[in-house]
Amino acid sequence: MNLRKLGNTDIEVSPIAFGAFAIGGTMWAGNEEKDSINAIHAAIDNGISTLDTAPFYGLGRSEELIGKAIADKRREDIQILNKFGLVWDGSNYGKGDFFFDTEDNGKNYSIYKFASKENVVKEVEESLKRLGTDYIDLLQLHWPDSTTPISETMEAMERLLEQGKIRAAGVCNYSVDQLKEAEQTLKMSSNQVSYSMLQRGIEADLVPFAQSNDLSLIAYSPMERGLLTGKYFKDGKLEEADHRNGYFKQFDLERIEKVLNELLVIADSYNASLAQLVLNWTMNQPGITVTLAGARNEKQVASNAAAMNLSISDADMASINQHLESLK
Repeated sequence: MNLRKLGNTDIEVSPIAFGAFAIGGTMWAGNEEKDSINAIHAAIDNGISTLDTAPFYGLGRSEELIGKAIADKRREDIQILNKFGLVWDGSNYGKGDFFFDTEDNGKNYSIYKFASKENVVKEVEESLKRLGTDYIDLLQLHWPDSTTPISETMEAMERLLEQGKIRAAGVCNYSVDQLKEAEQTLKMSSNQVSYSMLQRGIEADLVPFAQSNDLSLIAYSPMERGLLTGKYFKDGKLEEADHRNGYFKQFDLERIEKVLNELLVIADSYNASLAQLVLNWTMNQPGITVTLAGARNEKQVASNAAAMNLSISDADMASINQHLESLK
């Protein structure tokens, strides 16, 4: 497997990473522990050595599952991309930006975006315990927090770098202006942002900035939470607790279904699934270093991993892009 260099670091990551949001359960209608751990093992065994998680995913559950799954693995062969800054346990005492309310196992939680220096340190210490490791390869601010100076958050990550508790520092959902301000204090290695065939806004400014500043872009939601697999159009029924019931309403589903049917013809010519075609297209877009792909079980992981090995011709890539024009 051809690994890719992460930003300005010596860290190498797999082109597709295991996105560990769904295995946490929260907002995804739950998942079985055995299936989750087997999925992580399958990812590592199939060349997906990079695991992306966050304390918020399952309110610590996702991290705990990763910790269990990698306990008997060579730590140096795995790259853990983690986050901080979404507080649910009330430890912020109302400080920060209120984000939203959610429910987990019958209990309601208020989620805040909070990135004070003290909170960064607190969250990292808790994450290290849940993950069962003494360092995190890439630590990322999960969402911007308007109540905390960017320099304060960057200074906290700089201290963690000096202590060896993290190997690299990055952010998520940052604009170009926010990146420029952050880099007045600390050079960023990455910016994790939403990017897919349906949402390509970053191509206008973030991609050129990243390419000019040795910054890796990590694409999340490349499958638009499963919509681009095409399965939704065959069986559109989701669990009542599944947040995607509301999320999908923002799209022109009729137009998307038509384009996906056209892309399926190209996927079939490579003996690939539509999902594999979509992942491969995403990981090969300019500026994208890592593409996140969630999975709940071994079968889904194996399918995601196979996407890394597709070799789509320039002519077919051009055809894919032509079909996507109708979605702009």
